[in-house]
Amino acid sequence: MSANLISSGTTAREKVNLRTPEVMTAVQEQVESHYRSDIVDKVRRSGGIISIGDVTVRLAKQFGFCYGVERAIDLAYAARKVFKDRRLFIVGEIIHNPEVNEQISSLGIKNLLGTNKEASIEDLRPDDVVIVPAFGTEVSTLEQIKSRGCQIVDTTCGDVMSVWKRVRKYASESATSIIHGKAEHEETKATSSRALGNGTGHYLVVLTLAETDYVCAYIRHGGDKAAFLDKFRNAHSPGFDPDVHLGTIGVANQTTMLRGETEEVQRRVRQAILDRDGPELAAKNFRFFDTICGATQERQDALRELLEVKMDLLLVVGGYNSANTSHLAEMGEEKLPTYFVLNASRLLSDKEILHYNLHERREVVAHNWLTNGPVVVGITAGASCPNNLIEETLIRLYQLRGISAEQLNTAAG
Repeated sequence: MSANLISSGTTAREKVNLRTPEVMTAVQEQVESHYRSDIVDKVRRSGGIISIGDVTVRLAKQFGFCYGVERAIDLAYAARKVFKDRRLFIVGEIIHNPEVNEQISSLGIKNLLGTNKEASIEDLRPDDVVIVPAFGTEVSTLEQIKSRGCQIVDTTCGDVMSVWKRVRKYASESATSIIHGKAEHEETKATSSRALGNGTGHYLVVLTLAETDYVCAYIRHGGDKAAFLDKFRNAHSPGFDPDVHLGTIGVANQTTMLRGETEEVQRRVRQAILDRDGPELAAKNFRFFDTICGATQERQDALRELLEVKMDLLLVVGGYNSANTSHLAEMGEEKLPTYFVLNASRLLSDKEILHYNLHERREVVAHNWLTNGPVVVGITAGASCPNNLIEETLIRLYQLRGISAEQLNTAAG
């Protein structure tokens, strides 16, 4: 994408600069009124720790909206202001947070894809405006929209586009992209479509280290092709043949995966190719490039640091379909009782909390989660969670101990 298109935020026939000072001033006021938190800002300025009564809360040093998410939201709000009299649509969710997506919908921006679909691409007209979300979208979807002649406002995160550049390069070198991610995730679908290159490229998506080991065993020894293709159905390119397309491999990833796990995928695949081909050929048949999002890594590092401190429990706040938030919850679970909550409403009482069980993939109720007596609670959130939801969670937590929002605000400074 050219610098001009990035600055204008559009990719259709007319160049419109959405980022004029006047528009962005109005957008910032609106966005801050929806998502900013005075209490969170105060706690952060005081070192990320607040203690009232017998409840101490420690915030991770980095959490909440990243630059890419802020940019996507800003552009969506700006599009509504600039294109006042035109129909606005978005390709799926702008980010993985239900509250934010509801706000986008309240602007009159209709969804074209997914479970909350409100319109179809076939219904688009040339004077319509279509927003591409932070995850990007598949090449075929984008081409369909372009064919309708619509104005396109592209909010795709720069880190995601870096991965696209990498997998296109793999395709041009006849290397199959092994993508570490969730095959059904919007970002991974968008990346997979770019891994096809000019139509001759191939990809395979692996989610777990167990799946990676299965692929590695096939690289080393071959195996049952039909069983392989069945295991990875819906997670490989059309016409993928493991006997042919695992010869030369480039590893990439969904940008919100755990860095350590992606590095382990890379290490295991590299070793399998080394075992099969020997050092000289392996140097030609394997490639890797670090494509973990910087903000994702910052939030993981911040939580890792927080987990070194003695705490009684951890609250992870955010959308349940957010990959980067889910990984934070996974990290917490390894160390202490961790509750992944959508928002403050899930803190039902000091005895019950409704949280998302990553293993059962559903909300469950945990009992006696907030113990009597002194308690230290850690709080973090993924890159798609606004600060106002953190504030509401803080308020609710202290309310459960009889401390009002006014007392919390005063104590925060």
